[in-house]
Amino acid sequence: MTKHVKGAEALPLNQIIAGDCIDVMNSLPAGSVDLIFADPPYNLQLKGDLHRPDNSKVDAVDDHWDQFNSFRAYDEFTTAWLKAARRLLKPNGAIWVIGSYHNIFRVGSSLQNEGFWILNDVVWRKSNPMPNFRGKRFTNAHETMIWAGKSEASKYTFNYEALKALNEGIQMRSDWVLPICTGHERLKDDQGDKAHPTQKPESLLHRVLVGSTNPGDVVLDPFFGTGTTGAVAKMLGREFIGIEREAAYRKVAEARIANVRKFDREALTVSASKRAEPRVPFGQLVERGMLRPGEELYSMNKRHKAKVRADGTLIGDDIKGSIHQVGAHLEGAPSCNGWTYWCFKREGKVVPIDVLRQQIRAEMHS
Repeated sequence: MTKHVKGAEALPLNQIIAGDCIDVMNSLPAGSVDLIFADPPYNLQLKGDLHRPDNSKVDAVDDHWDQFNSFRAYDEFTTAWLKAARRLLKPNGAIWVIGSYHNIFRVGSSLQNEGFWILNDVVWRKSNPMPNFRGKRFTNAHETMIWAGKSEASKYTFNYEALKALNEGIQMRSDWVLPICTGHERLKDDQGDKAHPTQKPESLLHRVLVGSTNPGDVVLDPFFGTGTTGAVAKMLGREFIGIEREAAYRKVAEARIANVRKFDREALTVSASKRAEPRVPFGQLVERGMLRPGEELYSMNKRHKAKVRADGTLIGDDIKGSIHQVGAHLEGAPSCNGWTYWCFKREGKVVPIDVLRQQIRAEMHS
């Protein structure tokens, strides 16, 4: 699965590319990626070891890849990888970047400087955070994600209804309460140690990808680590590209993703916005004989009725027009959704006309 790329012409889909993220991104075709999820080095600036009250050492992030000589060096690195990332995105592409208080404000500034358009900042509130062992600061119980479009004009993907469904029918907020990796999800190396110090939970990537991509979209992760983005992308029917320079992380990621099974097509379908569904004119129901001219429709509240005409309009006692216009007039309302207002009768049962519209939409999708 690992690939070493110098001058790639085609996208290396569903592969982990070995190398520096900036060099690799600059070698890939411009405007070819739908979404980027980036978990860059946090530049934690740790000074010495961190110990618990019992004097045991905390397994903190002290790897070489998280060490920069100065804020200026970190900012230059951030600008370079963001510039490469923006070049890769399609015009309607978007990016997610996750970080802590050490780096996310600097990254946010660089995002704006490079022309990205910030859509939201999302707080990932950890339901099981690591405590503050020194007792000199608040327990750091969250990380921040910035979601941004490639530009202000980008028509980015946002599956509002799907996220609402994930949240039991309530609009998804920008504070997400999810646990950090523990137990079976925490990957280990051959020595039984944590394979990566900042492994992200699959639940986090599931919400990101369900909310801001569609099946078949290309998702790139320039700091691939142990492959959470790739694993979730594969499950959800998205294509992924991972970039990772550390061989140990690539080894773990390859084994992990090889064991992932893609969900079936029906399971990958998510709730769509009504506006995103194909438009079906009421007249099409008449043309196809699903409703006949002269047939009577009844209001859901059983107070009114109207007759169907051959051109797909209705006629009531003193009004003629569309299903929406006639419904609004009869109710004395400024507007009316005729699809949910009108019903017809079949075999003694009252059936909403929207059932017929959904039948036609289902045929369109099949």
